[in-house]
Amino acid sequence: MDMQLDTAATGGSNWVTDGTSESFNKDVVQASSEHLVIVDLWAPWCGPCKQLGPTLEKVVNSAGGAVTMVKIDIDQNPQIAQALRVQSIPAVFAFKNGQPVDGFMGVVPESQIKEFIEKNMDGSIGPSPVEEAMATGLKALEADNIEVALTAFAELLEIDPENVDAKAHLARIYIKLGETDAAQALLEEVQEEHKDNANVSAAVAALSLALNAADDGELAPLMQQVEANPDDLDTRFELAKGLIGNEKYEEGGAQLIEIIKREREWNENAAREELLKMFEVLGQMHDLTKDFRRQLSSVLFK
Repeated sequence: MDMQLDTAATGGSNWVTDGTSESFNKDVVQASSEHLVIVDLWAPWCGPCKQLGPTLEKVVNSAGGAVTMVKIDIDQNPQIAQALRVQSIPAVFAFKNGQPVDGFMGVVPESQIKEFIEKNMDGSIGPSPVEEAMATGLKALEADNIEVALTAFAELLEIDPENVDAKAHLARIYIKLGETDAAQALLEEVQEEHKDNANVSAAVAALSLALNAADDGELAPLMQQVEANPDDLDTRFELAKGLIGNEKYEEGGAQLIEIIKREREWNENAAREELLKMFEVLGQMHDLTKDFRRQLSSVLFK
């Protein structure tokens, strides 16, 4: 369904306007018979309103005129808040054919705002700058184009400084570049409620593994000690961590499996925990993850 307006006639500057009780009928009720109208109820003293407002405007403007937004200061226009039975702000309503058909209260992320608008306009407004930067970064990462990925995620964080996924991906890039301090600082910015985010968990695991990285000069003596004394599990564990920290996942994973074979719960399951970190870093669908999971299951359940 084509909901685009004549942008030459409308003008981008008219897609977001300030409304009043007197203009509400024309700007919202009548206009919503032609296209979706978003009403943003706010007040100058409302901190969350100041957070939500710019994001709302950005998403509405990205629709290119398919939707307009009217901002209502409830201190100046209390009748509208009363009519819509608003109990807290920010409060956002979607109007169609003269009636409010949907709404939400409080601050929500840009992705949810986009979903809210698209659902009510029965169409797509295309990818946002954040989505475009994320897609570019992930594609570059997949191609191991670190420079492009670094630029994409850095630009994304300029647009959306609190984007947790971008912070996690950028931290992984810093780790690849050997900048573990920068990665750690970035991950420390992630709030506690986002620590379970899959990308954050993978980045934390990658940082933990990278901090154990060792150069070949350090690995060679460890290898010799393990060959001379295969039951020296402490040294074998250090060797495994050093190998994995250097992204020698297959060799390091094999050492961890060998530890578990020799002593299943050695050092409070330290080898198994390190193996699980490696799985997080590689991803659950990676061939090595699948292979080592099978080996781990074979050892634990034989």
